[in-house]
This record gives sequence, C-alpha cells and structure tokens, in this order.
Amino acid sequence: MFKKVLVANRGEIALRVLRACKELEIRTVAVHSDVDRDSLHVSEADESFCIGPGPAGQSYLNIHNLISAALVARADAIHPGYGFLAENPEFVEICQSHGLTFIGPPAQAMRQMGDKAEARRTVIAAGVPTLPGTSEISDFAEAHEFAAKSGFPIMIKAAAGGGGKGMRIALEDSELEKLFTTAQLEAEAAFGDGRIYLEKFLPQARHIEIQVLADNHGNCIHLGERDCSLQRRNQKLVEECPSPVISPEKRAEMGAMAVAAAKSCGYSGVGTVEFLFDPRDQSFYFLEMNTRIQVEHPVTEYVTGLDLVKLQIEVAAGARLTLKQEDIVMRGSSIECRINAENPEDGFRPSFGKIQAVHFPGGPGIRIDSHLYSGYSVQPYYDSLLAKVISYGQTREEALTRMNRLLAELKVEGVNTTIDFQRRLIQHPRFRAGDVHTTFVEKEYLPEMLALT
Repeated sequence: MFKKVLVANRGEIALRVLRACKELEIRTVAVHSDVDRDSLHVSEADESFCIGPGPAGQSYLNIHNLISAALVARADAIHPGYGFLAENPEFVEICQSHGLTFIGPPAQAMRQMGDKAEARRTVIAAGVPTLPGTSEISDFAEAHEFAAKSGFPIMIKAAAGGGGKGMRIALEDSELEKLFTTAQLEAEAAFGDGRIYLEKFLPQARHIEIQVLADNHGNCIHLGERDCSLQRRNQKLVEECPSPVISPEKRAEMGAMAVAAAKSCGYSGVGTVEFLFDPRDQSFYFLEMNTRIQVEHPVTEYVTGLDLVKLQIEVAAGARLTLKQEDIVMRGSSIECRINAENPEDGFRPSFGKIQAVHFPGGPGIRIDSHLYSGYSVQPYYDSLLAKVISYGQTREEALTRMNRLLAELKVEGVNTTIDFQRRLIQHPRFRAGDVHTTFVEKEYLPEMLALT
C-alpha cells in the first residue's frame, strides 16, 4: 500500500479522497491555490503546498507545480479526483516518468476512451451496441448525407469532448449547418481539437450509466447502474441508484456490455460506462466512458455497501480484486442532488461571495459531501458545485421522502443556490413516477417552473 498520496484537486472530492486515505492509514498531501488556502481539504491533510494563483490554469492544472509538490513531499502516488487533470493521459505519463503512481487507468485506456470517436470504434469491435453514426467528419456535405439517411434529430458531438462542450442537437435540416459549425468552433476553443462526428439522437431516452471496477490483473466487474436522466445542457442534476426502469435482467445485460467496453481498452481502476436507454423497446447504446471516479459515486456506495475510493486506491497499489460479480448485491435505493452556487431564475448565473451560514441536515439515510463552512468564500475560478446531498432508503419512496426532508432542512446563506430548484424537481409527479428522460428538464420542467415565477 502507498505510504503517502498527494490529492491533486480541491473541494468536496479532495476531502472524500483524504478521508479514504486516512482509513487506509495513508499519509496525505493537499495542494491549493492562493485563494483556497483556507479550504477544508488543506486543514484535513497531513501536509499542504500552495501551487499557484486562483485561476485553475495557474494552479490545479499546473502540472509542473503539482509534480514538484509531490516530489518535495516524497509522495508515492497522486489521486486526481474528478475534473482538472483526472482524464489527461499526458499527466499520467508525466507522473509515471517521475516514479509516481497515478491512481487511475493507464494512459492508453484514457486516450482510447477520452477520444469519443476512437471510443466508439473500440467498443464496436468489442460487440457493444452503439447508435447509428459517423466517424470523424470535417465537411458539412458528409453531415448532410448522414442526415438524409438517418433522419432527424441528430446529435453533433466533439470527438475530444466532455462536460457538454461541443455538443449540439439538430432538429431539422435548416439548422444543421449552423450547429455543425458552432460545435466545431466550440470544440476547438475548449479542447484544441475541432473534430466532429454525428449520431442519431433519441429525444425520449434515459441516461443510464454502469459503474465498473477493474484491477491490474485482468479482473473486471460492474456495480450496477445509476440513472442520470435529469440534466441541463448535458450536465447532470439528479442521480439515482438503481434506475426505476431497469430490470435485473437488463442490468445484467448492460453490465456485461460495460465490462466488455472496459476490457476492450485494458482498463483498470474505477470507471463509468454511459449508455442511452430507450424505454420503448428496452434497447441501449454506448454513449461514452468516463475514466475517473464520478461525481455521483455515493449513490452506488450506498446501495452496494462498498467504498469506491478505497477500492480505487487499493487496485492502483496493485491489489487483486477479491470481489466477484456474484458478490455484488444491490440493496435499497439512493438519490443524489447537486447543490450549486447558481441562480436558476436568472439563467443559472453563477453566484460568488462569502457563506454567511450553513446547516447540513442529519438523520437516518442522509449523507452530505461538501467542503462548505460558515465564512467560506465561493470563488469565481472554479466549478459552482457547493455540495452533493445524498439520501438512502430501503425503497425508492423512502429515499425520495428523505431527500425531500433533507432539501427542506438544508440551509446555505450568502450566495444563490439551487436548493429550492432541486426540491421542486424531485417533487415533480413525473420524476416521482420514474417517467423522465434526458430532455425533460429543459423541454418541460424549466418552462413550467419559469411560468410559475
């Protein structure tokens, strides 16, 4: 096992990793920007290093400073959390060249799955179902030809994309060229890579993702699914485990395909294979693979009883999986809501400032993953996530009841938040009935909400 791990991140995920390390009796090193020096992850670590100014490009994305901090601290390994450098294969290779273990998948697996067009080719060869689509195209004429064959709507996607960047949905031929060009320009600006490909879009689909866990000895299992269908601009808002529309038989089928996808790229560590699921005919199609720990991993932890971060660290240290697929038993139901510093009634404009007061609820079946405290300053340089609030119940109804109570009791003063927005969303009859899809929030819920305000 590692003796010392540097956590190359901030906020709630840095705290989550630090706690897992403590339970494994591993010493920890925190890094922080100058505006984050009073953050909780800094005080909770055994050591800390300032790695630059507030802007992420000068601090949390500064590979030279991160590696220098790890070497000075004599760390054995680096845990990237999610975001920032978590899916950067060059960072993986630089870590390895300095004798540091990267707690995540191999660089080659990351490259294969990080390039969405290459990922599509890889999983097709492994027998995983994919939507009708194209390889990378640069000429609009090719896009028009595909549209003529497949029909609308069509999803335009950046090959190197992530976080909803470089993605557009064309509903008809008249808007295809404009959106194609827009997606290219956005992808080039966001990723330095303007390659685009197209896929048939399923407007009533659900977003179902399968958690996988693999070691460095060829063993790979899945840990069931999460339903992440409530989204805005391709960003998840609410996640639950298990999905209310996936049967045990379909779970086993999708899980087997997720394991096949992970094995096709030589994956190790924790990862997530994402699918679009069509409830009308129970078909499903590979969407992408996230080669890191996910924001929504707590709902899987609640239902399986496993600590994914500790398992991730253990397999990175060379441990062989002792868990078999038949050992994975899903019990109960769990829901996670993301609480952001945003104003939903003003186009989700980010909100910054000092937290005047905060109250986190407790009680049975409640978990709060957050770095907030009274007096904490929400900075403009980083993601607006303030907290992940998670409920658990023996049934979905009990988990929903507890989430409603949690959101009613949760107090964050000093900045605008999405607490009330999330409470209204999880109370919506369509969500409570399990009858939602990936465009529900933007096409139905938001217009309905704004009409009432």
